[in-house]
Amino acid sequence: MYLIEKAAIDDVPEIVHLLNITYRGEESYKGWTTEAGIIKGTIRTDEAIVDELMKEEGSVFFKCLDEKNKLVGCVNLKKKGTKMYLGMLSVQPDLQGNGIGKRFLMEAENWARKNNCDTLFMQVISEREELNDWYKRHGYRETGKKKPFDVDQKYGVPVRPLEFIYLEKQLN
Repeated sequence: MYLIEKAAIDDVPEIVHLLNITYRGEESYKGWTTEAGIIKGTIRTDEAIVDELMKEEGSVFFKCLDEKNKLVGCVNLKKKGTKMYLGMLSVQPDLQGNGIGKRFLMEAENWARKNNCDTLFMQVISEREELNDWYKRHGYRETGKKKPFDVDQKYGVPVRPLEFIYLEKQLN
């Protein structure tokens, strides 16, 4: 049984560790959401960034805990007018495929509605076709908007030029 609840500032170190092992480095290959094949390095984010997001107005992290109270997933949601940005959705690599990500998407939709938002949106690396397809199966659509993947090399070095695409889902 998994519990999803709001994260607190004390959770920042665990959230950073989870984000880094989910997206970068060898451990990320245990899951299907890894970026390690297209971005070299072991750091996806750091405590300063997550701490800043945690304190930003309109921003909240949700965390997923297992039966032993261990952090196994997280997501960041940020209100932007009548839209809600969904970012940093992460599930421990060896637990991916167990429905935790779907539960986060439902939580994101509920949170967006509670905050008077009619749309969820995100940016995803275009080459991550399997991930993009997963979001599309859950009602997200490409907006046509793209932007270059320009990230500080501290957070990974792309093996080739990459770009972000924007996905969104209209909420009823």
